[in-house]
Amino acid sequence: MSTAVVKAPGDLESWRLEAAATVPWRDPHHAPGEELARYIEELELACQSNPESAALRVCLGVAHAVNLDVYRSMDTLEEAVRIEPDNFWARLKYAELHYRLRVLNRAEEETRKAADLATNRIQLALARQQMREIRTLQHTSVRNVAWTKPLTTPALVLALMFAAVFVLMAWQ
Repeated sequence: MSTAVVKAPGDLESWRLEAAATVPWRDPHHAPGEELARYIEELELACQSNPESAALRVCLGVAHAVNLDVYRSMDTLEEAVRIEPDNFWARLKYAELHYRLRVLNRAEEETRKAADLATNRIQLALARQQMREIRTLQHTSVRNVAWTKPLTTPALVLALMFAAVFVLMAWQ
């Protein structure tokens, strides 16, 4: 298999098909850093030349995730979902990133949306498998914290405790 990344031709649909087939590695756990950086760079250039392509952003988001760059991956996948809300792969990969970060409520919500967008049996099976994994984690005592409560009161109590300790130590 060639490790060269195909340059984007003028036709976006043919680029999608060729780009999907020319990922320069098969095992993302052993992707060479130089090749991965080059692949990300080429995908970023392709995203700049095709700013409304959700498919390119999904590829870029996955490449950032393989590179362990969670923030860029999240931003890129959010952008893909924003550009094309009805894109199955954008929703599924966005949900998968949440699943891997253990934000299970959001992962379940996004996976459900992806399942609703599935257009064939394979897509539906992938969404169902991901939903099963999410629900298994939810039921096997993995805490799913929703950061909805303000931290003002605990922060003030902690500050007052530090102040009290400082005053007591200064008093002696």
